[in-house]
Amino acid sequence: MDRNQATGLILFAAVILVYSIFFASTPEPQVQEPTGEVVSNVQEPQSSENLDLVLEEPDSLQDIRAQFQFGVFAPLTRGEASEATLENDKMIVTFSTKGAEITQVILKEFDSWDRTPLVLLDENSSDISYEINTTKGPLSLNEFFFNANTGTRTSEAGEISFVEFTAQTGSATIKRTYTLAAGSYLVDKNLELSGFGSQLVDSNVNILWDDRLKKHEEDIEESRRKTNINFYKSTGKHDYLSLTKEMASEQVSEPLKWIGFSQRFFTSGIIAANQFNSANLEQVTPKDTLSVKNLKASISLPLENGQAGLSYYFGPNNFKVLKSITPGFEENVDMGYVFVSWVNKYIIVNLFQFLEKYFSNYGIIIILVVLIIKGFLFPLTYKSYVGMAKMRVIKPEIDELKEKYKDDPTKQQQEQMKLFGQLGVSPISGCLPMLLQMPFLFAMFFFFPNSIEMRQESFLWAHDLSTYDAFIKLPFTIPFYGAHISLFTLLMTVSQIAYTHFNNQLTAAQGPMKNLGYIMPIGFMFILNSYPAALSFYYFVSNMVTFGQQALIKLFVDDKKIREKIEASKIKNANKKKSKFQQKLEDAMKAAEANKKKK
Repeated sequence: MDRNQATGLILFAAVILVYSIFFASTPEPQVQEPTGEVVSNVQEPQSSENLDLVLEEPDSLQDIRAQFQFGVFAPLTRGEASEATLENDKMIVTFSTKGAEITQVILKEFDSWDRTPLVLLDENSSDISYEINTTKGPLSLNEFFFNANTGTRTSEAGEISFVEFTAQTGSATIKRTYTLAAGSYLVDKNLELSGFGSQLVDSNVNILWDDRLKKHEEDIEESRRKTNINFYKSTGKHDYLSLTKEMASEQVSEPLKWIGFSQRFFTSGIIAANQFNSANLEQVTPKDTLSVKNLKASISLPLENGQAGLSYYFGPNNFKVLKSITPGFEENVDMGYVFVSWVNKYIIVNLFQFLEKYFSNYGIIIILVVLIIKGFLFPLTYKSYVGMAKMRVIKPEIDELKEKYKDDPTKQQQEQMKLFGQLGVSPISGCLPMLLQMPFLFAMFFFFPNSIEMRQESFLWAHDLSTYDAFIKLPFTIPFYGAHISLFTLLMTVSQIAYTHFNNQLTAAQGPMKNLGYIMPIGFMFILNSYPAALSFYYFVSNMVTFGQQALIKLFVDDKKIREKIEASKIKNANKKKSKFQQKLEDAMKAAEANKKKK
């Protein structure tokens, strides 16, 4: 409480005291004439209607209180609240004339997980408040009543709906104008303050946004893992609060362009026409399930000649849509780390968008994506198969060297490298092409859990490809696995184990690498059991297509012909000098062996 507020309260108390002493009337005692009747002293109870009138504070006292708190703005605090709306084909935005602020946003194209209308925010879950700094202290514009004027106008882009809120007292006028264009998820806002004179202490508006994010998806834990605050600095740098910490906060003193309250599939964002001066950001994961996460932002918005412009975004986390809003806004969709985000942004997103034009079933689209990617990578698959076939063909020579130099590992490795050089075989020829395919596998790991295209899309027994397909629900919970069994994940695991078995026969793998190939699918079965069904289905189809490709390659790759080529290389390279790389490798191995003997 500051000094002005304390003084106001003291004066207010003094006024009430004076009023009660000098002006409050007391009822005169009535002399009751004696009668023969017995008069009861018990009074009739007052009706609830009369009781309300007795307890209601006189208008004059309310005016006095408002005068102390708001000064010249006191008249703006009297009125009745009503609603005004803006609507287009994408959403319905509701405002209250008390505060002239957004109280509800409904996205018309989407439903919540329980098939009810998707209310992105309402007055019970979200508070957006604008404060101005005056000589009476910080005053919230949400306490003032406005007059609303709604209408439409036509522009080159199409029809635009608008609502203009005006509050005026004396020479001071506050205007808050909102516009919503057809087909847009953006609500543009212009704030104008005029005639305030010396009442304003500075030229900043403090925006306070407290949003207790409503649950829109069935799996709240997965939603929480994908919910956080993103922000974009005017320097062009994107940053965010931690996705994993239960409580995170940051004070940003640099100018900002936008702040996004990003959920798994939807974002509520605020975008400056020019910039925000600074912001304090905070996010908390509640212990209950009443909200996904509680996000707060305290933002400083500068006024220029008494005006400021900004926009609200209320819409889906569609990469193409977000990219068209403002620079960097697409970062509200997590596309993964740098080396895989490029694959998602420039290949997968465009590929899905192309196929969506011709197919409506996303299970079919996933199959086609697998076929296209596998077809594109087929030369690498072929090269990998041939490389593994060469290693299988020369396995007898390798086993002979292992037996001959089993007591001298360094000499064994040197002779193996010499053998590889003579036969024209590279030990990594089978692995390198597979390694080049890894960015696509990792890209899908980020794409499907964050792809709104999969949301509420069914395929086979999966009612929603964006969440796990609970084929069987268990009466108990298995640690690190869950209380359900995902059939797509089981199919993926079985196909991966079968592929590993086939691959081990192809490469004649031995030792730890052979067993590792069987352990990894089991581990992924536990990890992916609660991941979106679309991801497990993609990996399953990918394994099956790989089987088909290898079966096709096997028809055209003959081990006898490979052996003939290896023998020809052996004769050709009999007198070939060692390459610089081979020589350096041998020298390094000899030096390591020498150091080992010294120790």
